[in-house]
Amino acid sequence: MYFAPNAKVTALQEKIQAFMDRHIYPNERRYADEVESGDRWQPSVVMEELKSKARDEGLWNLFLTHSKNGPGLTNLEYAPLCEIMGRSPIAPEALNCSAPDTGNMETLDLYGTEEQKEQWLKPLLEGRIRSCFAMTEPAVASSDATNIESTIVRDGDHYVINGRKWWATGAPDRRCKIAIFMGKTDPRNPDRHRQQSMVLVPMDTPGVKVLRPLTVFGYDDAPLGHAEVLFENVRVPRSNILLGEGRGFEIAQGRLGPGRIHHCMRAIGMAERAIEDMCRRVKSRVAFGKPLAEQGVTVERIAEARIMIEQARLLVLKAAYMMDTVGNKAARAEIAMIKVAVPNMLGKVVDMAMQAHGAAGLSGDFGLASLYAGARSLRIVDGPDEVHRAQIGRLELARYN
Repeated sequence: MYFAPNAKVTALQEKIQAFMDRHIYPNERRYADEVESGDRWQPSVVMEELKSKARDEGLWNLFLTHSKNGPGLTNLEYAPLCEIMGRSPIAPEALNCSAPDTGNMETLDLYGTEEQKEQWLKPLLEGRIRSCFAMTEPAVASSDATNIESTIVRDGDHYVINGRKWWATGAPDRRCKIAIFMGKTDPRNPDRHRQQSMVLVPMDTPGVKVLRPLTVFGYDDAPLGHAEVLFENVRVPRSNILLGEGRGFEIAQGRLGPGRIHHCMRAIGMAERAIEDMCRRVKSRVAFGKPLAEQGVTVERIAEARIMIEQARLLVLKAAYMMDTVGNKAARAEIAMIKVAVPNMLGKVVDMAMQAHGAAGLSGDFGLASLYAGARSLRIVDGPDEVHRAQIGRLELARYN
């Protein structure tokens, strides 16, 4: 395995880093101030300006690997680029590389009909609309997706959809125009993994109601947000089905493989920024007669953070390499490993950075508190640690059959 970036990736790294320095970092405060003032769910003027600049510079839809609709990068080539974007909370969207749209665009690119792609994929690729993914339900343990109770019932040329979903990221956003909804079309099928289907639901369809935005440790993540959404007797054409009835789990696995690795790539960038903030802070503060940077416990924590980041990055690169060379299914153990290892690493590194900042680290002034909340949520997003550990353990034990 050879992980050194090629000339194409190196050039893109330099281009993205320059874009971050010129446009992203200087506008982070402006973006936050804009969201905090007035209507929090109103699309950001700053973000639209950044998106226009990114499009003009060709830094657009880089995530769409192995696709004619993307720049033709592999997962391994995209990894270091995604890491750079992860350093800022606003960079992924500015380059049209943010969740949940990335996963939804990949789903439409892989499984959508030409008509579905024209209606929904095209405006998503252009950054004109946003989307959400409606799978998790409040009434059941959704870490086991076979528990899903929402229904998709055929009625002539339509499907009638009923269900209550939550943690539908992006649903409160006024730009959100389409949901990918997962529910049961065949609840009596003896194969529990053939009961579910996915269907496209325009958010303005009668019966779709965003009940409330949800918070993560008090953060509502406006203007994107996460929502509880009620689908009550929602009628959509049968042509809105993705791939076919009973194919929901198949689609979910195709969607979650790249999505999981993207989260981890961005998390490496988040960790790098946290260790930078920690190092700058301890070099500028004095306690008990000497700089914090000269305190033994501080030096030890910085060393431990660096070790954890490097270990996590190598594991992510290995997973990306395997996805490219042997496919997502063969790489499922490595994908599960990074889903456990990287968010846990990020949480520990951010925690160390917060400790180095003292009470300031708990405030909103340095961004570490919101980063900590995001790091903790990653241990549940796309499946909890326990699910991935169980898969890793079973795959390891299977080697000894």
